[in-house]
Amino acid sequence: MWHQYIRQEVQIHLKNFIYPLLRPKRVAVFEACLIGIVSGLAAVILKEGAGWLGSLRIAASLKYPPWLLLPIFGAVGGLVAGLLVERLAPEAGGSGVPQVKAALSGMRIPLNFPIAMVKMFTTILTVGSGLTLGRQGPTVQIGASLAAWISRLVPTSPSYRRQLIACGAAAGLAAGFNAPIAGVLFVVEDLMHDVSGITLGPAIIASFVGAVVSQMLGGESLYLDKSSYLDTSITGFLHLKEIPFYIILGMLAGLLGTVFSRGIIATSIFQRQLKLTLPWRIAITGLISGLIIASLPESFRNHTGLRELLGSNEANLKWSFIAFAEHFLLTIFAASSAAPGGFFAPSLVIGSALGQIVGICQSNVVGIEQPTIFALAGMGAFFCAVSRSPMTAVVIIFEKTQDFRLVLPLMIVSIVALLMAEKIDKKSLSDRVLDFKGLQLKKEKSANDYLSNIRADEVMHTPVETLDFNLTLDEVKQKFSNSHHRGFPALDDSGLLVGIVTQTDLAYTRKRELSGDTLLKDFMTPHPMTVKTTDNLSEVLYLLHQYKLSRLPVMEGRHVVGIITDTDIIRIESEQIGKTNLGTHSQKPSYIVYQTRSPQIGNGRLLVPLSNPSTAPALLKLAAVIARQRNYELECLQVLIVPRQSSPDETVVDTTKSRRLLAMAERIAKDLKIPMHTQIRVGHDVADTILETIKERHISLILMGWKGDYSASGRVFGSIVDTLMRQAICEVIVVKWGARKLKEEEIF
Repeated sequence: MWHQYIRQEVQIHLKNFIYPLLRPKRVAVFEACLIGIVSGLAAVILKEGAGWLGSLRIAASLKYPPWLLLPIFGAVGGLVAGLLVERLAPEAGGSGVPQVKAALSGMRIPLNFPIAMVKMFTTILTVGSGLTLGRQGPTVQIGASLAAWISRLVPTSPSYRRQLIACGAAAGLAAGFNAPIAGVLFVVEDLMHDVSGITLGPAIIASFVGAVVSQMLGGESLYLDKSSYLDTSITGFLHLKEIPFYIILGMLAGLLGTVFSRGIIATSIFQRQLKLTLPWRIAITGLISGLIIASLPESFRNHTGLRELLGSNEANLKWSFIAFAEHFLLTIFAASSAAPGGFFAPSLVIGSALGQIVGICQSNVVGIEQPTIFALAGMGAFFCAVSRSPMTAVVIIFEKTQDFRLVLPLMIVSIVALLMAEKIDKKSLSDRVLDFKGLQLKKEKSANDYLSNIRADEVMHTPVETLDFNLTLDEVKQKFSNSHHRGFPALDDSGLLVGIVTQTDLAYTRKRELSGDTLLKDFMTPHPMTVKTTDNLSEVLYLLHQYKLSRLPVMEGRHVVGIITDTDIIRIESEQIGKTNLGTHSQKPSYIVYQTRSPQIGNGRLLVPLSNPSTAPALLKLAAVIARQRNYELECLQVLIVPRQSSPDETVVDTTKSRRLLAMAERIAKDLKIPMHTQIRVGHDVADTILETIKERHISLILMGWKGDYSASGRVFGSIVDTLMRQAICEVIVVKWGARKLKEEEIF
């Protein structure tokens, strides 16, 4: 007996304490935090490892001849890194950002734990050995690879795994730069082009956690000394005289950034023609980089120190030119060798040198001594020209300086650089690298882009089963037991939506121990969330997920015309997986050439197709009786048929007689004080045109005349009426007039 007692206690505790913690939202938050932690730790290990090896290289160059030690250090480090990449994880070569971008676009690019480890240690080797590459690009791939590995530990959907990979990429960049906002923006702006809450929420959490872990354990990643430019006597960094120079800086950054990107691709093609293996390409790159750096002043041996020098007021025009040329050429050579390492940090150094040059020239012409501000603006401009991510470029520099006065200059130069770069070349460096590897990216779309092409009224269930809000609890329970639906809209005496009742509400009545004669309006959910017929399914899906709903009433004006459930969304997504072309709609069977509209004040619509002027008045008066009884609006339709080979929207038709008929119908409706809508449609088939009208106008009832002839075999009422009775989603009333015409008082 004791073991049964223990089992029961365990089940109770699991139900009360553990299971609530495993709800999807909490699991997503936990996964985002975990991804942020591991990405932050990886960024710290990468930073400390590269810093240790770089310090060892610099210290050794002070003891031994730099012209000998630096080339050997670069060649050996590059050779070992190349061997590790070639033997263990070929996908770990290069920056890593193009690989993540391709994976997020749906390509089969491996992202796993071994790739993350190889990327980490080989980047330590290349960056620490003196190659002019950065750590921040690799941290994006490392974070994404670790996130993909974590996502495989718990079975999940491919779309959600994609969101987790995006979280890892955001956390990696955030940890690499200690810039959490920039990490999120980079994912939205460059990798996924998706601003949905499903993407942003976890990415924000992962970026924040990654940046916090990196900053707590590793300190500053990209240190910019504010004391070098901060002057409390200056209220702003943007002066009217400087604006032309900021524009010039943006144009130069856009031009040179494009040359930089094309230079990497051109050099990659050249190195491929040499048919050297990856280890030897990286080794030769390290050798040449070491020789060139050894011939320059000591400050050039430390990339971080060089960046700080360019970000201060100590750099002059000569050394700014030298730093720009050295970093520009060596980074092209290093990146084209496919060495593990990014081009984000080198872009900032190159942009800083370019900004210093323009800033010094500006101070000589205008007399405003602010070359450091131009250096910071140049960082953002060149970064934007290479990555084509203007928001990320602005935010990275802002997050590192935490000075709002820099935002305006950064925005000017970044936008000008972007426009200039896109004028020359539409693609970013990442896209060009993917093209070079033979990976053609499709046009970026959000995960739910195809849903944006589908309207709610194309998917909704209609007519809707509704409940009167004066029904008792027992009557509502009986309604649920007789129906397969799990929820119903509740209408008031005027037919307007006032609430919704679901099985959850019924379960709540049992907890409250309500009596069977309790009215529905006392336990329903009042003021339910709704969507309009014109809303797309992306908006519907967002509301269902955001508010944890299972169904949404679809409204046209103040009236319920349909309902969409989560099952409908699943069905649409299943069709998409089955490669159904949801976004491509076939040609509509009809085209509206004339229409009139009245106020939408009824609880439904009664459609009256008109064809015979002699019977139209009696049919309209009968329709008016039904419409008045049910509080419906009238919808009169006249169909004009054109040949099959003619397009309805391109065929000229005469609507004179049809307009006269509809004008008569409007006069009758006006006399009877019933709202009426009219329309003339051109189509190939009467039945198809009427069915399309029923769907588009959300018709509740159709009233039509019948001549009484039996034409085709197997058809009771003829082709048109039989088709409508089989396929119409509303009630159908067929009227056959006798030999004696009904008098008006008999109709009413």
